[in-house]
Amino acid sequence: MMNYKRSSALFVEAQKVIPGGVNSPVRAFKAVGGDPIFVKEAKGAYLYDEDGNRLIDYINSWGPMILGHAYQPVVDAVVAKAQKGTSFGMPTEIETKIAELAVKMVPGIDKIRFVNSGTEACMSAVRLARGFTGRDKIIKFAGCYHGHSDSFLIQAGSGAVTFGSPNSPGVTQGTAKDTLLAEYNNLEHVKEIFENNKNEIATLIIEPVAGNMGCIPPVPGFLEGLRELCTEHGALLIFDEVMTGFRLAAGGAQELTGVRADIVTFGKVIGGGLPVGAFAAREEIMNYLAPVGPVYQAGTLSGNPLAMAAGLAMLEALDADKEIFTRLSEKTEYLHRGIKEALDAHHITHTINRLGSMISVHFAAEPVVDFKSASNGANDTFKKFFHGLLDEGIYIAPSAYETWFITDALTYQDLDDTITAVAKVAPQLID
Repeated sequence: MMNYKRSSALFVEAQKVIPGGVNSPVRAFKAVGGDPIFVKEAKGAYLYDEDGNRLIDYINSWGPMILGHAYQPVVDAVVAKAQKGTSFGMPTEIETKIAELAVKMVPGIDKIRFVNSGTEACMSAVRLARGFTGRDKIIKFAGCYHGHSDSFLIQAGSGAVTFGSPNSPGVTQGTAKDTLLAEYNNLEHVKEIFENNKNEIATLIIEPVAGNMGCIPPVPGFLEGLRELCTEHGALLIFDEVMTGFRLAAGGAQELTGVRADIVTFGKVIGGGLPVGAFAAREEIMNYLAPVGPVYQAGTLSGNPLAMAAGLAMLEALDADKEIFTRLSEKTEYLHRGIKEALDAHHITHTINRLGSMISVHFAAEPVVDFKSASNGANDTFKKFFHGLLDEGIYIAPSAYETWFITDALTYQDLDDTITAVAKVAPQLID
């Protein structure tokens, strides 16, 4: 058993001055029990906590560290930029440089605007879609997370196509009535929603590969069907690529699937580990934004030079390495096979979802294709799995509803060590 005395002591102190002791709820280990780990530093594929433990990292700051922690070109770019000033509230050349590179890498976009988070990007994208279409209602999917803006914190209503209802105090019923909830990977359900709300839906927003109910890829034809429905009904299709953008391919899920969205949102990788979000579209849509158009959006720290420097260094590295996404996919497949063999050897009921460098382990007998099937997993088994791996020096997301992120800094020895740890933990999972 590893020693986490200092982390536990730090958590006690944090709870006195920070709600729940954390600045984002999933960090608090509520879903798995125990006290959260406090990180001291990280390098490459490893975290080093306040008690001196080394952990092989599979969350990688929830996705951005695709080339590993403290990736030297990113660190150097941030340090060099910081020496010239950390924020100006005025235009800088580097904003144009990263915008040009992003537009080059991602299919179907002409212009991009940078903001400070994925939440802000998705919130702004929905406002832009409403302004462009002149409509109010949006469709989102159960289990997809687009940040904590009011419009997105909606749970299912009582019927298949009824309005959603708020799932957080502070979200009004008025906001909820304009958000329609659909089932992921269920095209017929989406068709029904469109038919019951003709000429009212401004946009449909979706994670093209879900990452907030574990990794759930779209079934064949699903994204293509959504594209057709949005076109048919005059609604804009938003791909939330905060997780998948610049991770699944240079051009994200759009490149991987061949399906083109009208608006795309970004975060995570595009900031190189600093707080950045962005949203992008073709010129006629983006020109609806102020100061050119009537849809207002602004931010004092948008285009912050440190964040832009980090993001540019990251995108340049990815753009220059033509084999990076193949390597990541191969490592993820290797890990998938190893974990499956280790769990199968002990007859542990499970299913593993994977696409590119995203992967998740579900302790469920049936395929996990949506939020309902993800919820059917044995969460008590996951808790044992999480803490068992943690004791072996492996850090995965402290929730059964989160994807793992593979980084290029992981070696095959790291993967083998992880598979060995799974094999060691597996007997503890038998009921």
